[in-house]
Amino acid sequence: MTNDMRKENHPRIPTCTYRLQFNRWFTFAQAREIVPYLHALGVSDAYASPYFQAGAESLHGYDITDHNKLNLAVGSRADYDSWIAELHAHSMGQVVDFVPNHVGIAEPLNQWWMDVLENGPSSRYAPYFDIDWHPLKSDLRDKVLLPILSDQYGRVLERGELRVHFEEGTFYLRYGDRRLPVAPGTYRYILEIAIQNLAEHKDEDFYAEVQSILTALEYLPKRTETDPKRIAERIREKEIIKRRLERRCAEAPQVQQAIEKALARINGEPGDPRSFDALNELLNAQSYRLAFWRVAAEEINYRRFFDVNDLAAIRVEHPKVFDAVHRLLLELMHTGAVTGLRIDHPDGLYLPREYFEKLQQRCAKALAIALPQDGRASYMVAEKILTGAETLRKDWLVHGTTGYDFANQVMQLLVDSSAETAITKTFHRFIGHSLHFGHLVYAKKLQVMKLALANDVDVLGNMVDRLSEQNRWYRDFTLGALARAVRETIACFPVYRTYLAPGRPVSDEDRHVIERAVTAAKRRNPGIEESIFNFLRDVLLFRFPENLDGEARAAHTHFVLKFQQATGPIMAKGLEDTVFYIYNRLAGLNEVGGEPQQFGLSIDAFHERNLDRQRNWPATLLATSTHDTKRSEDVRARMVAISEMPELWRRSLQRWRLANRRWKRSINDVEAPDGNEEYLLYQTLLGTWPVRPSGLPEEAATAEYIERIQTYMVKALHEAKVNTSWIQPNEEWDAAMHDFTAKILDSSTRNKFVPSFLSVVQEIARLGAINSLSQTLLKLTSPGVPDIYQGNEIWDYSLVDPDNRRPVDYRPRREMLEALSASTFDDLMGNWPDGRIKMFLTQRLLRFRREHVDLFQRGDYLPLVATGTFAECCVSFARRLGDQWIVVIAPRLSSRIGFPPIAERWKDTTLEFPETLSLEHAHNLFTCRKLHHESRRISLADALPILPFTVMTNL
Repeated sequence: MTNDMRKENHPRIPTCTYRLQFNRWFTFAQAREIVPYLHALGVSDAYASPYFQAGAESLHGYDITDHNKLNLAVGSRADYDSWIAELHAHSMGQVVDFVPNHVGIAEPLNQWWMDVLENGPSSRYAPYFDIDWHPLKSDLRDKVLLPILSDQYGRVLERGELRVHFEEGTFYLRYGDRRLPVAPGTYRYILEIAIQNLAEHKDEDFYAEVQSILTALEYLPKRTETDPKRIAERIREKEIIKRRLERRCAEAPQVQQAIEKALARINGEPGDPRSFDALNELLNAQSYRLAFWRVAAEEINYRRFFDVNDLAAIRVEHPKVFDAVHRLLLELMHTGAVTGLRIDHPDGLYLPREYFEKLQQRCAKALAIALPQDGRASYMVAEKILTGAETLRKDWLVHGTTGYDFANQVMQLLVDSSAETAITKTFHRFIGHSLHFGHLVYAKKLQVMKLALANDVDVLGNMVDRLSEQNRWYRDFTLGALARAVRETIACFPVYRTYLAPGRPVSDEDRHVIERAVTAAKRRNPGIEESIFNFLRDVLLFRFPENLDGEARAAHTHFVLKFQQATGPIMAKGLEDTVFYIYNRLAGLNEVGGEPQQFGLSIDAFHERNLDRQRNWPATLLATSTHDTKRSEDVRARMVAISEMPELWRRSLQRWRLANRRWKRSINDVEAPDGNEEYLLYQTLLGTWPVRPSGLPEEAATAEYIERIQTYMVKALHEAKVNTSWIQPNEEWDAAMHDFTAKILDSSTRNKFVPSFLSVVQEIARLGAINSLSQTLLKLTSPGVPDIYQGNEIWDYSLVDPDNRRPVDYRPRREMLEALSASTFDDLMGNWPDGRIKMFLTQRLLRFRREHVDLFQRGDYLPLVATGTFAECCVSFARRLGDQWIVVIAPRLSSRIGFPPIAERWKDTTLEFPETLSLEHAHNLFTCRKLHHESRRISLADALPILPFTVMTNL
């Protein structure tokens, strides 16, 4: 079976992927069990979250500690092979999510990081990490800052929470669940005390042996050594010392007892501050400096994934690191276990284009094939977030993105743009002030650079200051002015990053981005001399002074590449993780890669995006929900329906605020929760409120539902960083939000809110269902590869993680799929709340895609235009390959038509088929009814008699 997969043509393009979140609660064995179900649904490829060795409790797998081992919490190699065999038995492939940018360092399982902590710059793995061994703070020279303490260092130390232990010849430090190595050269701090405890045994051989070990420690190469020969000597000798110490303790219990007695003294006694002096001296001699976690933003000296201290960036641009990280992955590709790759966070890479090029070459070698002419040996998608008019770089050897762009475009398509003014006024009145999106993004990016990523930006400021010192024209620029220019330029960056690379011309896209950012920064900072910004602009565009020597030119280039790595995390933290929790005008648009300042996308613009995909990226992923989305596709589909009822929304908000005001608290003369938080809460409730099979909303919220909403609101408020935050929690405000949510959802008859709310839920739920069916239809038929997030083949009303990573119950889904063929169309539509109609649409189209692969992979895309009363409510296009074709009809803005939007409700709306489509054998794919037309024009009332969507075809 594996050999059959290896014989396939490469790259193997999926027809549909299905995302699975692996963790200890969803294992390889469980994944194997659902393979027949996924195949019956029409899925061609499992799309796996990272399953390489990570923390046992990890829900996501992105904290990889060893890329070359499977995560035993997910299953053994035998379990993995069994899952792969089941996939192959159903002719299914596997796309795996791969993380080349960083590793998890919270666990001692990460041997690279443990070695760095033990040996400092002399570690063989020190070059693998992006560590500044010579930071501005001299106390951190040749050390790594470890901001892992829950309180200030001195308090933690004197409470006795840091304790040294001895085991198998090795000393280590224990702090809570963390185990940290002790540098071998500093064993003498302990052994010198231990040998004093052995004074009465001076004539014994073991006493002389301990003395000999101390002498060996004196001659051990220092942890600052970087000469390869001295590093090799250190690696060899330190392990010999450990083995000697272990053997001596085993042979002479007196040595073990003396060491334990020394440790009791060193570890100190709470209540006696001076007793911790020896431990403090020992810790100060290590290759790491322990610190309160809150100091990380300003002093951390290793590059992280965003601002996550437990995720350290690795330098995959180095050949040794690349080879080490990809060894198991390429082995799995060679055996056919892996048939495609999702590359996580390529914007964090030093040189993304070069990385993709090298990876494709290695994939070709692993597959034992010649590299294809276009350089793409394996199916590969990049987690690239595009903003505004930005497009994926055509020189990246990938097949497209992970689909955030499509998710946002299809959601914008479902927004009623005519309601923008009304919705905006309602939002501003409710929160009591206006919010300008652009100003907000600028301000929050500056905030992130101050509070979360300060050191990252300070490093850039110092780098550019050193560059200015090398030229007499720029040496008078002060460090402060240059650092501010860097911050302001980053704050004005319109995209996540640029992609300049040494030896390559600057692209027009990159030049435009940098010039736009610098121009905006100048405008916002008239007090900074313009020439400083011009200098920074020229450096960022590789316009270096002509008289630079090779070393200086390399320093300039290195600054540009480091700058590019920094802008992405700042954009992500400022926009996705802050602004998207504040700019709540229509929160369903606040999605990764979203443009919530834009209110709707025209049908023509949607067609343009699809045409571009068909021309340039026909195998890109099309996502609607992912593990990273702020809320599921079905929640968003409901929330954007608010745009279709602006007046009802305005009136309802007034009633709800009045009914619920009594449950607010006054904190420092301010109402808690504030207006913006309350506004978001109501949208969230509308998006997630459960609906009965009858279509009526549930009359009362369950305790589980209330807890889910409370948990979500805690995250939303902390991410917004307005009244509370993760760094500085405002417990009183958090409690006010928690209690407010519980009170307004109380099921007692005295609660005036819920009855008023339910009538709106009923309307929103209907509109949301139609929206969701439309986005599903468009995802399954547009150019690209549709991706389904686990469980979303039926309705799913999950919110941001961890809510969207809850286990999926596949038993009822399997039963639903098996019984689907016995369901009538009236039954599916009449009982739409049970989700079968979404599963029916999904399965029928996925199976059709599997039967007609070329039509969807290579077929033309032809926009079609409706006419009549509800022409604006119809999205239609054809896919054509030779004489084969389909025509897709999806409703939007369905409140104008009525529920459900079928049959005569469409009135005189019609659609004309182009002459290029042969109407012989044309029929409805779902109902099999023959196409009825008059002079190539069909009535939507006739095309949509029972179901609120359709696909016509001649196949």
